[in-house]
Amino acid sequence: MTVPPAISFRAPETADLAAVTGRLAVLVAEGGALDPLARKLDRLVKGAISRFAASPAFARLKAGDAAELGWPAGIAAEAVQVIRLDRKAGTAEARKAGAAIGRGLGAAGVTVLAGAHPRAAEISFGIALRAYDFDIYKSGEKTPAGAVEMLVAKPEAVAEAARPLAALAEGVFFTRDLTNEPANVLTTYDFAARLAAMGELGLEVEILEEEELERLGMRALLGVGMGSESPSKVVVMQWKGGPEGEAPLALVGKGVVFDTGGISIKPAGGMEEMTMDMGGAGVVAGVMRTLALRKARANVVGLVGLVENMPDGRAQRPGDIVRSMKGDTIEVINTDAEGRLVLADVLWYAQERFKPTGIVDLATLTGAIIVALGHENAGVFSNDDAFAGRFLQAAAAEGEGAWRMPLGAAYDAKIKSRLADMKNTGGRPAGSITAAQFLQRFIAEGMPWIHLDIAGVAMPTGETVLAPKGATGWGVLALNRLIADGYERG
Repeated sequence: MTVPPAISFRAPETADLAAVTGRLAVLVAEGGALDPLARKLDRLVKGAISRFAASPAFARLKAGDAAELGWPAGIAAEAVQVIRLDRKAGTAEARKAGAAIGRGLGAAGVTVLAGAHPRAAEISFGIALRAYDFDIYKSGEKTPAGAVEMLVAKPEAVAEAARPLAALAEGVFFTRDLTNEPANVLTTYDFAARLAAMGELGLEVEILEEEELERLGMRALLGVGMGSESPSKVVVMQWKGGPEGEAPLALVGKGVVFDTGGISIKPAGGMEEMTMDMGGAGVVAGVMRTLALRKARANVVGLVGLVENMPDGRAQRPGDIVRSMKGDTIEVINTDAEGRLVLADVLWYAQERFKPTGIVDLATLTGAIIVALGHENAGVFSNDDAFAGRFLQAAAAEGEGAWRMPLGAAYDAKIKSRLADMKNTGGRPAGSITAAQFLQRFIAEGMPWIHLDIAGVAMPTGETVLAPKGATGWGVLALNRLIADGYERG
């Protein structure tokens, strides 16, 4: 597993700035004001920092942006990175500043002169998230990221504030790793094994195999994986950090480890990206890992349906009719609308077994949500305004883009089937909405529910502020915040 870089905190007076090797990073407030630690470094480099802070180049920087002064005289460090960040900066700007440092983190490491900045812990979090690098399949000698040392006025207090953020970073890294893995490695076997290993962290993990899924009546889920050599599985992860017997929040993730589209096969162009079609399950796994690492005082259950959608002589066909665990029949119009079949059974199982206080599902479900919202926002669908509002507030606080989408009877009519209780797709118009309408049929009356379509945000086309190109881990931060703000006790 990829791990975040080591970050330590110590008092500025214990460091000899002139002798520091590697890279130095210094925070400069808007307007060019230097704090005492920055002024000390400025004297060592013969005023290079103050001259840059007074220049038009610094004025062009936005909050959280950085510029580099290479090989400055008077110190051993190879470069000084100047980051524009005011003391009044918010969380997003502080994380962006940290990301500017983490993006260039090399083997020599970096020493960050954060001084008394009130957002020092958030800066460290930004460094950790942006320093991620999934390079395990690249040949040649690997160059591990160097250590990060932050010089802060109150090391113990900042370290305490950074501790839960370090757990959160590890959860995000776990999600990114899972989503980036190729499908010949991350089979349903391997995925389940990685989740089972989290039992060491205090999670209770169960793996439901095909025989048990058949007994439970999960024929919608099982139908998706009929063409694959990898058996379908459901993994249940319970974190019991809240009061004994209190109903949990349930998180449900789509875990299609590879999606060819099945008999309704996808075009060849871009199909290699379908290794990320388990992104929803990856987010659920990352959240559960975070909760365990930070010992969250809440009861949460995470459930993921792990399948592979392949064409084969045994594969599900368009026109097949399957019966879900709920008992409803589904006409399969398109085998590439498979994720909702997986979620339907797992959603129903989660409600029947755990009687949760609410349920959130995540899935890279539709290309239609990318058409609607691009790669900037996930689609949020819900039957409960208050629940949706709390999630949207949590997502906004963490800087994870999310946008509420509509539901309604007119959309529901589009999945009416001539032969069965429903069909699994309503066609191209409003494709992400009709998919959500399908899922809503598997939510019990009165159960607060949110569906997150993360197809556009799980693996965007380029890098983001806090992640290199590839998997972002979107959703781990927002769901962790939702749980911390609304479900933790004490």
